Amino acid sequence: MKLNYIYFLFSVLLLLASCGSGNEESVKVNPPHLVSANPADGQTGVSEFTIRITLTFNENVTLHTPHNITLNGTGVSGVHPGIQHELVIDLPTLLAGTTYTLVIPSNVVKGPTGAAIANEIRITFTTRTPPKRQFSEQAQKMMNYFADIYGKKTLSGTMANVSWNTEEADWVHTQTGKYPALNGFDFIHHIYSPADWIDYGNTEVVENWWNNNGIVAISWHWCVPKDMVSNTDNFAFYTSETTFDVSKISDINSAEYKLMLKDIDIISGYLKALKSKNIPVLWRPLHEASGTWFWWGAKGAEPCKALWKLMFERMTVHHGLDNLIWVWTSEGNDADWYPGDEYADIIGMDIYRQDDVHASQIVRFNQLKTNVSNKKMIALSECGGIPQPAQMFEKGDTWLWFMPWYGEHTRDDKWNGAAYWKAVMNDARVITRDQMPSLK
Repeated sequence: MKLNYIYFLFSVLLLLASCGSGNEESVKVNPPHLVSANPADGQTGVSEFTIRITLTFNENVTLHTPHNITLNGTGVSGVHPGIQHELVIDLPTLLAGTTYTLVIPSNVVKGPTGAAIANEIRITFTTRTPPKRQFSEQAQKMMNYFADIYGKKTLSGTMANVSWNTEEADWVHTQTGKYPALNGFDFIHHIYSPADWIDYGNTEVVENWWNNNGIVAISWHWCVPKDMVSNTDNFAFYTSETTFDVSKISDINSAEYKLMLKDIDIISGYLKALKSKNIPVLWRPLHEASGTWFWWGAKGAEPCKALWKLMFERMTVHHGLDNLIWVWTSEGNDADWYPGDEYADIIGMDIYRQDDVHASQIVRFNQLKTNVSNKKMIALSECGGIPQPAQMFEKGDTWLWFMPWYGEHTRDDKWNGAAYWKAVMNDARVITRDQMPSLK
């Protein structure tokens, strides 16, 4: 009886031991695995303006330190978690037409249990080769400078009070002690120039701005006759105020076509005066077209694109204006209006938010990035309130520049105002004119 009891106890112990051994085998610790990468491994045509690689895993991950992650053999420093299960790696400025390989060494990426990925992770991608654009020496220097700062800092800007001056920039300087890096001008009064009150042939104000290392931007509220037959001495640019028909761009014998070509040649003459002084220009015509409130957008996408391409060819080829950096303005959901990569150098958006006017505009920014496949730098070409720089760089809507409209949008506290301007102009991420290099 005693032997049977001892045998029973021994059997129970063996059973418990075997059960314990089985439990240990069932608790198997697996390392995380990579689900996807953006840019993806092997991807080509990646924008040279890509500023980060995002790796998505099947679970949250941490890194062994030092991590020794490299891009083409050079160590990268900006590595941080993204949203759930993501690892974000900040990139240096990329070159166009170049193959890059990101290497994460073995046993660096760990899961919540501490189990590490035993194999090395390699992501190879190639940046796109952009269409060839022949720029003047100064325009090319400006484009190179933009590429260097894009995603890292933003250029401050103001808009001329109506036309051909630096009044708003002077006001900002009075309030803050600093000039904005960019001043926007406008050919809105070309139909009257030259006159005793406006002469676009007198480039002194623009030259002074450029000679002080300021960036020159010019838009064109293109005034045309309200009626090509009965009201040719009164002018307008709003669709509601003119019967001018942009669709006549396809009829070279029409009065509208001839007038458009004539005006383009007149403006080209003024731009040639700036070219002769080696002044590059951020050139932004036909803006907000898909909103259709301007006559150049009133007949839809195709006539407007035809006019843009005619203007581009006329100015760059016929008139040889290689000092122009072409800025196409998007309204967001207007991919059909885009004239094409070869006809635009920078993409702008005009935003006049009515509430929380200094909030991040990341949704609109990402919309533009998607529309142009992140192939172009993106600017806040007009705005009401200037987005708060801290929010811009936290959320990621790192506009190349911002430019509030003149008057109340610059000066009133409702939109910006003196105190807000002072805070913005003293932010380390905002470039002011005194911080601009010479691009001459």
